[in-house]
Amino acid sequence: MLKDISFTLKRGETLALIGPSGSGKSTCLRCINFLEQPNGGDIWLEDELIGRVRNGARERVMSDKELAPQRREIGMVFQLFYLWPHLTVRDNVALASIKAGGLTRSQAYELAEQMLGKVHMLHKADQYPEKLSGGQQQRVAIARALAQRPKLILFDEPTSALDPELVGEVLGVIKELADEGRSMILVTHEIRFARDVADRVIFMEGGLIVEEGPAQDVINRPAQERTRAFLGQVHADGGIAA
Repeated sequence: MLKDISFTLKRGETLALIGPSGSGKSTCLRCINFLEQPNGGDIWLEDELIGRVRNGARERVMSDKELAPQRREIGMVFQLFYLWPHLTVRDNVALASIKAGGLTRSQAYELAEQMLGKVHMLHKADQYPEKLSGGQQQRVAIARALAQRPKLILFDEPTSALDPELVGEVLGVIKELADEGRSMILVTHEIRFARDVADRVIFMEGGLIVEEGPAQDVINRPAQERTRAFLGQVHADGGIAA
């Protein structure tokens, strides 16, 4: 449960959410694109209110049909890949552009191939997901999110389901996207990666924001005792290197 949290993401900024399991990080992401309906507060994407229609003092929650265009502007990459096993890599990435994005098949395929190239997976375009490693499948999932041409991309622990030797290839793609200046929010337990790639870090616990600031400051010089304790444990487990 989130408890009256509030933050702002600047255009082109990468924000990392860190904290112990159950602290509300993933719930926060799911509220942003209304996969979970918050019971209070507002979520804005630029000047657009997400998930609700407001008319004076009256307000109602959007239907799934009304929400669909907003959700296309907020790409999401999950822990699991959710690729269609009966579709090729190219078709997995192109499908939403054809069904909901208004593109022709040839336009959608061209866009899919551009996005697969961006995540270094174009050479696997004709393969099926079962032939791919977990890291490759996650890169295809990132390409699928990019094909929505979203204003914001949410990453919900995108490496947690991967074997350790596959983590680096996915983090490398995310770093490239951050270097491009894409607007991104990343939930991660990869603390060193958060420190080196994110512009800002938020440490959460118990549904609250405990500490927020520039990534280097929060991770290298945390101001709050609870943040120091958490990072000290991560450091003891080998999660942060100099």
